[in-house]
Formats: sequence, structure tokens, C-alpha cells
Amino acid sequence: MNIKIKKKLKISDQYNSLVTEYSEENKEFTKNALIDLINENDSTYSPLSLYFIIDNQLTTDDIKINELFDSVIEGTPLNQEIKNLIIYKKALYNADTSDENRLLEILNPIINSNSVWKSHALYLMAEYFFAKDEKLKSKEFFNQIILLENANQDLKIESQKRLNRDLSE
Repeated sequence: MNIKIKKKLKISDQYNSLVTEYSEENKEFTKNALIDLINENDSTYSPLSLYFIIDNQLTTDDIKINELFDSVIEGTPLNQEIKNLIIYKKALYNADTSDENRLLEILNPIINSNSVWKSHALYLMAEYFFAKDEKLKSKEFFNQIILLENANQDLKIESQKRLNRDLSE
């Protein structure tokens, strides 16, 4: 069996074992082992390990979580759209605690691209500003979604509803 396949199987077995055997008693061990898997830069198991850590709140240290996101985004060989999805998830993770500059900094690689996730990133920013009662900025982002050719159709409809219902003059 080739070396890459053996390595992938080993990482797969480690991940599955950690997830299956996870309990409150071995929380710290699981967290550390999953961080090790993230650092393997495996296109499948590095993101899955990160999501398991977040979903099960194995750490609530936002700085550490953001470092792990960056490790996956920058160090793992991923398809560009998968990378954009992970960037979007990082923005979602940070949306409640970040200021607009930080959120835009995270989302700019998507917003400045033709990614399928662009309308999602714009919608997140539009809702962020709407929640902050910054109606003009919110309206600008909703309008960008409406004008976007390859926008997610559901988001386009929701943006139009929001503009008509809450942001019309």
C-alpha cells in the first residue's frame, strides 16, 4: 500500500477513534489529539477535527479557535471553494464578538472573489449591520446580493424581502 494511503488511513482511524471514544472525562486528551490532527494538514480530517472541537466546546478560547481556523485555511491543501467555506465559517464563529473591521478582514477573500460563498458573506455583513442598526451599510450589502449574478437564490429573495420590508425609504 502506498505511503499516502497508509497515512490517510492512520489519520482516519485516529479521528474516528477520538470521536467515538469522546467523553467529558477525556475532554482534554481529545482536544489535544484533535489539535494534533489539525496540524497534520489533512484535507478531510483537519477541518472535521476543528469542527468537532468547536461543536463540543473542547476549548472556548477564541484566540486558540481562530489560530486553528488559520491553520486549516493556510496550511491545509484544500479546493478553493472548500477554503472559502471554512473562511465563511470562521466569520460566522466570530460574528457576535468581532467589530466590523475584523469581520470584513476575515470575509474579504470571499467578498473580493467570484466564489459561490460570496452572497453568503455579503448576507452575513448585511445582517451584521442591520443588527447594529446601521441601516445604510446594511442596505448596501443587501443590494450587492441582488445585483450579484451567481448569488444564492434564497439569499437573493431574503435580501429583497429585507430591503422591501425593513429598509425601504
